[in-house]
Amino acid sequence: MAGYVGILHPIITFDRGGTHANFGSSYTIGVPTGINVWKSAKVGFSVEMVPFVRTENNISRMNNFLFHPGVLVALGKGYTFAGRAAFETSGRFGFTPVLNKVIIHGKGINYFAAVPLPVRFGNERPTSLTASFQFGIVF
Repeated sequence: MAGYVGILHPIITFDRGGTHANFGSSYTIGVPTGINVWKSAKVGFSVEMVPFVRTENNISRMNNFLFHPGVLVALGKGYTFAGRAAFETSGRFGFTPVLNKVIIHGKGINYFAAVPLPVRFGNERPTSLTASFQFGIVF
């Protein structure tokens, strides 16, 4: 079992309305926190919770919360694939494939980088795909 915390930066979102960069008129950041439980050296379960804070017009507020359970598959050489279901308080839902890599092994703590690719549906909005970057620590 391992816990982790990180910082999630959505970079760009694609939907039928075009592309939407996170660094334009607003900025959103997530703080994923979770627990990984490994059933074996190859397969595990993970549950993640992510509050999102949005800053726009010099006003910051929490604007969404994501419940993000999933399956972990160790790929070797420090890589892990996470296939996650996604349920957001914004009314959106979907799935998120994540490729994760431990980049620094420390004593009792590891540092990782990840590339989540959230796909979302629902709440009378078009289907979207977001390219994101995440980094954090596993303890």
